[in-house]
Amino acid sequence: MLSSLSRTRALLLSAVPVAALLAVAAFAPLPYVIARPGETADVLGEYQGSPVISITGAPVRPSTGALRMTTIVATGPSADVDLSDVSDSWFRDDRAVLPRDSVYPAGKSDDEVSEHNLKDMADSQHEATRAALGYLGEDPAKVKVTLRLGTIGGPSAGLLLSLGIVDKLEGNGSGGDLTGGRSIAGTGTIDAAGKVGSVGGVALKTQAAKRDGATVFLVPKAECSDARAGVSDGLRLIPVTTLKGTVESLRALEKGGDVPSC
Repeated sequence: MLSSLSRTRALLLSAVPVAALLAVAAFAPLPYVIARPGETADVLGEYQGSPVISITGAPVRPSTGALRMTTIVATGPSADVDLSDVSDSWFRDDRAVLPRDSVYPAGKSDDEVSEHNLKDMADSQHEATRAALGYLGEDPAKVKVTLRLGTIGGPSAGLLLSLGIVDKLEGNGSGGDLTGGRSIAGTGTIDAAGKVGSVGGVALKTQAAKRDGATVFLVPKAECSDARAGVSDGLRLIPVTTLKGTVESLRALEKGGDVPSC
Protein backbone atom coordinates (compact mmCIF):
# COMPACT_ATOMS: atom_id res chain seq x y z
CA MET A 1 0.00 0.00 0.00
CA LEU A 2 1.29 3.48 -0.96
CA SER A 3 1.77 6.01 1.77
CA SER A 4 0.00 9.36 1.54
CA LEU A 5 3.25 11.01 0.40
CA SER A 6 3.89 8.30 -2.18
CA ARG A 7 0.38 8.66 -3.63
CA THR A 8 0.77 12.42 -3.89
CA ARG A 9 4.13 12.03 -5.61
CA ALA A 10 2.70 9.46 -7.99
CA LEU A 11 -0.21 11.76 -8.92
CA LEU A 12 2.13 14.67 -9.54
CA LEU A 13 4.40 12.53 -11.71
CA SER A 14 1.44 11.21 -13.73
CA ALA A 15 0.14 14.75 -14.25
CA VAL A 16 3.35 15.82 -15.96
CA PRO A 17 2.79 13.93 -19.24
CA VAL A 18 -0.88 14.97 -19.28
CA ALA A 19 0.08 18.61 -18.90
CA ALA A 20 2.69 18.19 -21.61
CA LEU A 21 0.12 16.70 -23.97
CA LEU A 22 -2.29 19.56 -23.29
CA ALA A 23 0.46 22.09 -23.90
CA VAL A 24 1.33 20.44 -27.22
CA ALA A 25 -2.37 20.33 -28.20
CA ALA A 26 -2.76 24.02 -27.41
CA PHE A 27 -0.07 24.98 -29.91
CA ALA A 28 -0.45 22.21 -32.49
CA PRO A 29 -1.88 23.25 -35.89
CA LEU A 30 -5.54 22.31 -36.34
CA PRO A 31 -7.40 21.67 -39.64
CA TYR A 32 -9.46 24.86 -39.42
CA VAL A 33 -9.51 28.37 -40.83
CA ILE A 34 -10.61 31.51 -39.03
CA ALA A 35 -12.84 33.84 -41.08
CA ARG A 36 -13.99 37.39 -40.41
CA PRO A 37 -15.95 40.11 -42.28
CA GLY A 38 -13.99 41.46 -45.24
CA GLU A 39 -14.22 44.55 -47.39
CA THR A 40 -17.18 45.62 -49.50
CA ALA A 41 -17.00 47.25 -52.93
CA ASP A 42 -19.62 49.34 -54.69
CA VAL A 43 -19.91 47.82 -58.17
CA LEU A 44 -21.52 51.06 -59.42
CA GLY A 45 -18.38 53.00 -58.53
CA GLU A 46 -14.64 52.46 -58.57
CA TYR A 47 -12.38 49.88 -56.97
CA GLN A 48 -8.66 50.58 -56.57
CA GLY A 49 -8.93 53.59 -58.87
CA SER A 50 -10.77 51.95 -61.79
CA PRO A 51 -14.49 51.71 -62.59
CA VAL A 52 -15.79 48.29 -61.61
CA ILE A 53 -18.18 48.24 -64.58
CA SER A 54 -17.35 49.80 -67.95
CA ILE A 55 -19.79 49.49 -70.87
CA THR A 56 -19.46 50.41 -74.53
CA GLY A 57 -21.92 49.93 -77.39
CA ALA A 58 -24.98 51.17 -75.48
CA PRO A 59 -26.00 54.35 -73.61
CA VAL A 60 -24.95 54.27 -69.95
CA ARG A 61 -26.99 56.14 -67.35
CA PRO A 62 -25.60 57.75 -64.17
CA SER A 63 -26.42 55.91 -60.96
CA THR A 64 -27.02 56.98 -57.40
CA GLY A 65 -27.01 54.77 -54.36
CA ALA A 66 -24.70 51.78 -54.09
CA LEU A 67 -24.63 48.08 -54.90
CA ARG A 68 -22.06 46.60 -52.54
CA MET A 69 -20.57 43.18 -53.08
CA THR A 70 -19.36 41.67 -49.81
CA THR A 71 -16.40 39.49 -48.89
CA ILE A 72 -14.91 37.54 -46.03
CA VAL A 73 -11.26 37.22 -45.07
CA ALA A 74 -9.94 33.83 -43.97
CA THR A 75 -6.59 32.53 -42.79
CA GLY A 76 -4.72 30.91 -45.67
CA PRO A 77 -4.54 27.15 -46.34
CA SER A 78 -0.97 26.97 -44.98
CA ALA A 79 -1.58 29.17 -41.94
CA ASP A 80 -1.20 27.52 -38.53
CA VAL A 81 -4.42 27.70 -36.51
CA ASP A 82 -4.04 26.37 -32.98
CA LEU A 83 -6.38 25.65 -30.09
CA SER A 84 -6.03 29.14 -28.64
CA ASP A 85 -7.03 30.67 -31.99
CA VAL A 86 -10.08 28.42 -32.23
CA SER A 87 -11.09 29.02 -28.60
CA ASP A 88 -10.79 32.79 -29.02
CA SER A 89 -12.84 32.83 -32.23
CA TRP A 90 -15.50 30.29 -31.32
CA PHE A 91 -17.49 32.63 -29.09
CA ARG A 92 -17.07 35.81 -31.14
CA ASP A 93 -19.87 37.05 -33.38
CA ASP A 94 -17.40 38.58 -35.81
CA ARG A 95 -15.42 35.37 -36.36
CA ALA A 96 -16.22 31.93 -37.77
CA VAL A 97 -14.31 28.68 -37.35
CA LEU A 98 -14.58 26.57 -40.50
CA PRO A 99 -13.09 23.21 -41.53
CA ARG A 100 -10.14 23.94 -43.82
CA ASP A 101 -11.34 21.46 -46.45
CA SER A 102 -14.68 23.27 -46.68
CA VAL A 103 -12.91 26.49 -47.70
CA TYR A 104 -9.82 25.38 -49.62
CA PRO A 105 -9.11 22.47 -51.96
CA ALA A 106 -7.03 19.85 -50.16
CA GLY A 107 -3.32 19.85 -50.92
CA LYS A 108 -3.24 23.27 -52.58
CA SER A 109 -0.67 25.93 -51.73
CA ASP A 110 -1.55 29.56 -51.01
CA ASP A 111 -0.54 30.56 -54.54
CA GLU A 112 -2.56 27.75 -56.10
CA VAL A 113 -5.63 28.70 -54.06
CA SER A 114 -5.25 32.36 -55.06
CA GLU A 115 -5.00 31.38 -58.72
CA HIS A 116 -8.08 29.16 -58.37
CA ASN A 117 -10.08 31.98 -56.74
CA LEU A 118 -9.11 34.46 -59.45
CA LYS A 119 -10.25 32.00 -62.11
CA ASP A 120 -13.56 31.60 -60.28
CA MET A 121 -13.96 35.38 -60.29
CA ALA A 122 -13.18 35.59 -64.01
CA ASP A 123 -15.74 32.87 -64.75
CA SER A 124 -18.25 34.63 -62.49
CA GLN A 125 -17.77 37.93 -64.32
CA HIS A 126 -18.41 36.23 -67.65
CA GLU A 127 -21.59 34.58 -66.35
CA ALA A 128 -22.77 37.82 -64.70
CA THR A 129 -22.39 39.69 -67.98
CA ARG A 130 -24.26 37.03 -69.93
CA ALA A 131 -27.05 36.95 -67.34
CA ALA A 132 -27.50 40.75 -67.33
CA LEU A 133 -27.38 41.20 -71.11
CA GLY A 134 -29.71 38.24 -71.58
CA TYR A 135 -32.18 39.69 -69.09
CA LEU A 136 -32.08 43.06 -70.88
CA GLY A 137 -32.28 41.55 -74.36
CA GLU A 138 -29.00 43.19 -75.37
CA ASP A 139 -26.77 41.70 -78.07
CA PRO A 140 -23.41 40.66 -76.52
CA ALA A 141 -21.79 41.18 -79.92
CA LYS A 142 -22.71 44.90 -79.84
CA VAL A 143 -22.55 45.68 -76.12
CA LYS A 144 -19.16 45.14 -74.46
CA VAL A 145 -18.90 44.96 -70.67
CA THR A 146 -15.59 45.11 -68.84
CA LEU A 147 -15.48 44.24 -65.15
CA ARG A 148 -12.57 45.05 -62.82
CA LEU A 149 -12.31 43.95 -59.22
CA GLY A 150 -8.56 43.83 -58.74
CA THR A 151 -7.40 40.76 -56.87
CA ILE A 152 -10.73 39.92 -55.25
CA GLY A 153 -11.34 36.23 -55.94
CA GLY A 154 -14.23 33.79 -55.88
CA PRO A 155 -17.63 33.64 -57.59
CA SER A 156 -19.86 35.23 -54.96
CA ALA A 157 -20.01 38.71 -56.53
CA GLY A 158 -21.91 37.43 -59.58
CA LEU A 159 -25.38 38.63 -58.58
CA LEU A 160 -24.20 42.14 -57.63
CA LEU A 161 -22.24 42.50 -60.87
CA SER A 162 -25.31 41.54 -62.91
CA LEU A 163 -27.43 44.06 -61.00
CA GLY A 164 -24.80 46.73 -61.58
CA ILE A 165 -24.92 46.15 -65.35
CA VAL A 166 -28.72 46.27 -65.31
CA ASP A 167 -28.70 49.51 -63.31
CA LYS A 168 -26.21 51.21 -65.62
CA LEU A 169 -28.15 50.25 -68.75
CA GLU A 170 -31.78 50.31 -67.64
CA GLY A 171 -32.06 51.46 -64.04
CA ASN A 172 -35.46 50.54 -62.66
CA GLY A 173 -36.97 50.60 -66.16
CA SER A 174 -38.91 53.82 -65.43
CA GLY A 175 -36.15 56.40 -65.48
CA GLY A 176 -34.99 55.89 -61.90
CA ASP A 177 -32.24 53.96 -60.17
CA LEU A 178 -32.54 50.27 -59.41
CA THR A 179 -31.18 51.04 -55.95
CA GLY A 180 -33.75 53.75 -55.27
CA GLY A 181 -30.81 55.79 -53.94
CA ARG A 182 -30.18 53.25 -51.17
CA SER A 183 -26.97 51.49 -50.22
CA ILE A 184 -27.78 47.90 -51.05
CA ALA A 185 -25.40 45.01 -50.35
CA GLY A 186 -25.60 41.33 -51.06
CA THR A 187 -23.97 38.13 -52.19
CA GLY A 188 -24.69 35.20 -54.47
CA THR A 189 -23.29 33.41 -57.47
CA ILE A 190 -25.11 33.63 -60.78
CA ASP A 191 -25.21 31.58 -63.96
CA ALA A 192 -25.83 32.72 -67.52
CA ALA A 193 -29.54 31.94 -67.16
CA GLY A 194 -29.82 34.29 -64.18
CA LYS A 195 -30.13 31.67 -61.45
CA VAL A 196 -28.70 32.76 -58.09
CA GLY A 197 -26.60 30.25 -56.16
CA SER A 198 -25.59 29.91 -52.52
CA VAL A 199 -22.25 31.05 -51.12
CA GLY A 200 -20.39 30.77 -47.83
CA GLY A 201 -19.85 33.14 -44.94
CA VAL A 202 -23.21 34.91 -45.20
CA ALA A 203 -23.42 35.77 -41.50
CA LEU A 204 -20.05 37.53 -41.70
CA LYS A 205 -20.99 39.28 -44.95
CA THR A 206 -24.08 40.83 -43.37
CA GLN A 207 -21.81 42.30 -40.70
CA ALA A 208 -19.53 43.79 -43.38
CA ALA A 209 -22.58 45.24 -45.14
CA LYS A 210 -23.95 46.85 -41.97
CA ARG A 211 -20.50 48.20 -41.05
CA ASP A 212 -20.21 49.90 -44.45
CA GLY A 213 -23.61 51.57 -44.35
CA ALA A 214 -25.92 49.22 -46.25
CA THR A 215 -29.58 49.14 -45.26
CA VAL A 216 -30.65 46.22 -47.49
CA PHE A 217 -28.97 42.85 -47.99
CA LEU A 218 -29.75 40.49 -50.87
CA VAL A 219 -29.20 36.89 -49.81
CA PRO A 220 -29.63 33.56 -51.63
CA LYS A 221 -32.94 32.22 -50.31
CA ALA A 222 -31.43 28.97 -49.04
CA GLU A 223 -29.13 30.94 -46.73
CA CYS A 224 -31.72 33.14 -45.02
CA SER A 225 -31.19 31.49 -41.64
CA ASP A 226 -27.43 32.09 -41.84
CA ALA A 227 -28.04 35.73 -42.74
CA ARG A 228 -30.38 36.19 -39.77
CA ALA A 229 -27.70 34.76 -37.46
CA GLY A 230 -25.27 37.52 -38.35
CA VAL A 231 -27.56 40.51 -38.80
CA SER A 232 -28.35 43.24 -36.34
CA ASP A 233 -31.16 45.81 -36.41
CA GLY A 234 -31.23 48.14 -39.38
CA LEU A 235 -30.39 45.70 -42.18
CA ARG A 236 -33.33 44.40 -44.21
CA LEU A 237 -32.84 40.87 -45.60
CA ILE A 238 -34.37 40.07 -49.00
CA PRO A 239 -34.21 36.46 -50.22
CA VAL A 240 -33.44 36.00 -53.92
CA THR A 241 -33.35 33.08 -56.35
CA THR A 242 -33.05 34.69 -59.81
CA LEU A 243 -31.82 37.92 -61.35
CA LYS A 244 -35.32 38.69 -62.66
CA GLY A 245 -36.85 38.16 -59.23
CA THR A 246 -34.18 40.30 -57.59
CA VAL A 247 -34.85 43.20 -59.97
CA GLU A 248 -38.58 42.88 -59.29
CA SER A 249 -37.97 42.95 -55.52
CA LEU A 250 -35.85 46.09 -55.80
CA ARG A 251 -38.49 47.81 -57.92
CA ALA A 252 -41.15 46.87 -55.37
CA LEU A 253 -38.94 48.13 -52.56
CA GLU A 254 -38.60 51.52 -54.25
CA LYS A 255 -42.38 51.80 -54.76
CA GLY A 256 -43.28 50.63 -51.27
CA GLY A 257 -44.83 47.40 -52.54
CA ASP A 258 -44.71 43.87 -51.15
CA VAL A 259 -41.14 42.61 -50.87
CA PRO A 260 -40.20 39.10 -49.65
CA SER A 261 -38.25 38.92 -46.41
CA CYS A 262 -36.06 36.35 -44.67
